[in-house]
Amino acid sequence: MPNHIRLAPVGSRYDIGVEPIIIMAKDKILKALAAARAKVEKLEAAMAAKRNRLLARVHEQHGFASLEDFINALKQVAKGGGRKGKAKAAGGKRRKRAVITPEIKAKVKALAQAGKTGAEIVKETGISLPSVQNIKKELGLTKARKK
Repeated sequence: MPNHIRLAPVGSRYDIGVEPIIIMAKDKILKALAAARAKVEKLEAAMAAKRNRLLARVHEQHGFASLEDFINALKQVAKGGGRKGKAKAAGGKRRKRAVITPEIKAKVKALAQAGKTGAEIVKETGISLPSVQNIKKELGLTKARKK
């Protein structure tokens, strides 16, 4: 079997051989490829425009006044500022260790005996909840756990 198709007898003026057929097919394929590339570029440009429109408003969707505030919040989370369950002090700095004076212990005792919750005592004294719990434990104001 021949590896090409002859449309006319070899040597006749109508003989176009294999090469012209391949060239015509190659040209068609290249034109289709160029059209596909143009379509892809157009789609990519449309996607980029839509992404930019969405990104320009992303801060509003997450409750931030400006894009700069949103970016700063993302930076805080990226460097570990958004730890689950731990609130950072204002300004991003650690709080100084509270000095527990006898006056604070007396105030915690009075508030605990008055029926205030640990969170309420924290707000009134300015010390941490674990410190309040430690003071209550030290003063015998906590109930023993059931075994």
